[in-house]
This record gives sequence, C-alpha cells and structure tokens, in this order.
Amino acid sequence: MVVVVIGAGVYGAAVSASLVRRGARVVVVDGGAPASGTSGATFSWTNSCGKQPRVYHDLNVAGMEAHRRLAAEVPHGGWYHEGGNLEWAGTDAESEALRAKVAGVLEYGYAARWVDRAEVLRLEPDLDPAAVPDEAAFFPREGWIEPAPLVAHLLSSGAEVVRNDPVTGLDIEGGTVRAVRLASKRRLAADAVVNCAGPQAARIAGFAGLSLPMRNTRGVLVYTSPVAVAAARVLHTPRVDLRPDGAGRLLLHTGRTDGAVRVAEAGEITVEQSTVEEVLEAGRALYPGLRAATVESVRVGERPIPGDGLPVLGRAPGLPNLHFAVSHSGATLCLHAGDLVAAEVLGDDQSDTLAPFRFERF
Repeated sequence: MVVVVIGAGVYGAAVSASLVRRGARVVVVDGGAPASGTSGATFSWTNSCGKQPRVYHDLNVAGMEAHRRLAAEVPHGGWYHEGGNLEWAGTDAESEALRAKVAGVLEYGYAARWVDRAEVLRLEPDLDPAAVPDEAAFFPREGWIEPAPLVAHLLSSGAEVVRNDPVTGLDIEGGTVRAVRLASKRRLAADAVVNCAGPQAARIAGFAGLSLPMRNTRGVLVYTSPVAVAAARVLHTPRVDLRPDGAGRLLLHTGRTDGAVRVAEAGEITVEQSTVEEVLEAGRALYPGLRAATVESVRVGERPIPGDGLPVLGRAPGLPNLHFAVSHSGATLCLHAGDLVAAEVLGDDQSDTLAPFRFERF
C-alpha cells in the first residue's frame, strides 16, 4: 500500500513513521524542508494543563506518555526534556484562574502540586528571589521537545521524503483520491493520503472539495544568545513564558510579541523591535544572568488551529482514503494521534478514540 503524507512537520513525520512500521510504503511531501514550518517555530511545550473537554485532556495525556515511551526506546535521542512546568500568577484574577486549573487537573488525576518560594528556587536556583512569589503551581510531568531532531529521527524510518515541492492538487475519481499533484508537475499515485499540512491544511482539504474551518494565529518566539544561566524547565509567569533551548540559549514568548507581528503587502513578516526588547527585559527580570544576553533570532510560526480548537483526526467524509492529522498542540499530540491515524489508514478502525475529533463535526 502506498500512502502519501502531506507535510513534513511533527505530525507528518509521526504518521509516516507509524505507517512504515506497519508495513506501508510512504512518500512524505512538503513545500519546504522537514520541520521548517510551524514545527521549526514552536514553543513545543508537552502538556495537558487545563485542556478541555475531558476527552481532549485524555488525548494529550496519552500524547505525553507516547513521548516518554519513545524517549525510553531512543535514550540518546536528546529531543525530549521532562523537567516540569512552573507557573505563577500576577493578579488576583490570574491567581483564581490558576487555582481553578490546578484543582481541575488534580480531579483528573494529573500530576500537579503547589510549591513555596524555597522550592521554586531549589528547582530554578538562578531565578531572582525577588521575582518569585510566595507560591507557584508545579506540573512535574510536563516538559518540551526539540522538534527538528525528533522529525529527523521519525523520517529516518524509511519513508521517501520529497522536499521543496508544494502540493497543487488531488486527483479524485469515484469517491477516492487517486494521486497527489506537485508544483514540479510530478504526480504521486496513492492508495491513501494523509493531510498533515498544518496551517495549509484547509488549502489541501479544498482540493478535495472539503471546507475545513481554521483560525490560525501567529506566534513569535525570541531566542537569546548562549548565556550561563541554569534554566532547566518550562516557566509560565505573568510577564513572560520561557524554556531552555539548548546550548545555553533560552526561548521566550508572550502574547504581546504575537500582537507585534506586521505583514507587508508583499508578504514579508516583521516583528516590532521594541516589543522584542521588552520581552528580553522581562526575561532578565526573572534571571539576572540574562543581562549579558542578546537576541540571537526571532521566529514567527503560524499555529494551525481548527475552528473549534480541537484536533481534526482520521478519515474524511465521503473520501474514505483521505485522512487528517491537524491540530494545535502538535508537539504534545503528534506521536499518539499520529499513530491512531496511521492505524486507521491501514484499516484498523479507531472510532472509539477518534469519534470526537472527526472532520464531519463541522
């Protein structure tokens, strides 16, 4: 069986690896290089922290567990980091919301606990004590991934990878997708097709006559220069969110930077420099060691968010050999959800798990 997977980000790579493992011949196609789209510009936080409804929470928990299993199987992979997530509030309203979130996840059996200032500083000794509140929420099983090496590992499973060749159409005959057409004029015959195109998923669905509602947003990530700061885990604080990014770098994000994106008529994307500097200053207020840091790079990624916020997974209505693997939280979900979709592509019905996430709900 030949399966064409559209998109070489974390979802496309995970689906392709699972398909190859199950005996399919797989061709992965992408308009750019693997992991060069959303997967190359993501906070990549692995979590199910306050996600609703319960079925979506459970899907993310299973996604977290899938990452742990793969990390155990490939102990020197280096892309998975489970250091936990520290979060604290800045206002009474934020504090109330955080308490409600902690209570909710505890009710689901999710690992969370309250820690005092001394515990926060034990976990993150380079934090400025004056910036740390009396208590914070700690979610010890959360973490983050490095998408590029994960994608590289998954694509090494044996799939053929076609780079820098965007999909321009689907050939459909008798209610079945027969082939995928590329900008190079190449035509890839297919027994099945999986739409893992992230922000471009609606465009791909349109080739099949399907209208996929998406409300994509842009996210801005600020990467510091290498700096001697002992930051080991994800932090969500009132002024800035951050995590390590390897080789002494830190990755910073706030909603304010997302709002500072400017798109020119020609399509060029820029970010207001004053806002970037403001984010770096917020990081320095947490970690005094960041005073020596500069901004090494700024990346803008487009988050693929289906219209109701939940994933779109599994077969398409009326086209039984066209499947979807599209969602926000792809860093968390890719391995588990990708495996479910791959199983269904090869005839193993996954309705018990995928029913809440199918395309036909729209």
